[in-house]
Amino acid sequence: MALLEREMRGAVAHLTLNSPDNLNALSDAMIAALQAEFDALAEDKSARVVVLKGAGKAFCAGHDLKEMTRGRAAEDGGAAYFADLFARCAAMMQMIPRLPQPVVAQVHGIATAAGCQLVASCDMAVAAKGTKFGVNGVNIGLFCSTPMVALSRNIPRKQAFEMLTTGQFIEAERARDLGLINKAVADDQLEAETDALARLVASKLGSAVKIGKQAFYEQVQMPLEAAYAYTGEVMVENMLNRDTEEGIAAFLEKRDPQWTQ
Repeated sequence: MALLEREMRGAVAHLTLNSPDNLNALSDAMIAALQAEFDALAEDKSARVVVLKGAGKAFCAGHDLKEMTRGRAAEDGGAAYFADLFARCAAMMQMIPRLPQPVVAQVHGIATAAGCQLVASCDMAVAAKGTKFGVNGVNIGLFCSTPMVALSRNIPRKQAFEMLTTGQFIEAERARDLGLINKAVADDQLEAETDALARLVASKLGSAVKIGKQAFYEQVQMPLEAAYAYTGEVMVENMLNRDTEEGIAAFLEKRDPQWTQ
């Protein structure tokens, strides 16, 4: 069995973290597998949406602590290994918003530390009720500094700081209310609800969604005036797309659009 499985369902690529024995921990091999798959998806025009989920009892329990402990055996106490590990993980996480496809996390069980970071890095997320989210490293003396980057860009600062300093879990309903996830659904509806969201997004004009996703992450970092100037240029580019012209015509003529992309 592959460490990371990919299944195409129409235009939706389903990626499954497949290491249930360690709760789908982000080992060196798992990070490499995710990076390779994201690199491939960046060039894959057949995939319009990506769903990311975990096999077994949990979505992802974060970094592989046993593997990290072995890294300490080096002469420098593991400094070079840890620096490389966190750099590779950060590069993989940053690929998610850079992908042309929206990425939806399908979350169950637990999403802790770098696993919570993985959820926060996705564009959208659906979780089963009862799922626990946490950045719990402080409980073992390791502050979740890198997971903090994605988390603090998803939820209000005071709530993020509370999670980081107390090491306490929040459940799916609270995660939804804070903005970490989009929906909290019954466990037996998790796959269906995630599929429905993914298929809905995949039904839209792919080139428009690609342009829009890139613009979303670019403008959110800009001052207001610069954001409007930039997104105005994006709107011009989008309007000049022949499929956008067809979409507008179809709306005015009360028919389904005949898109080429």
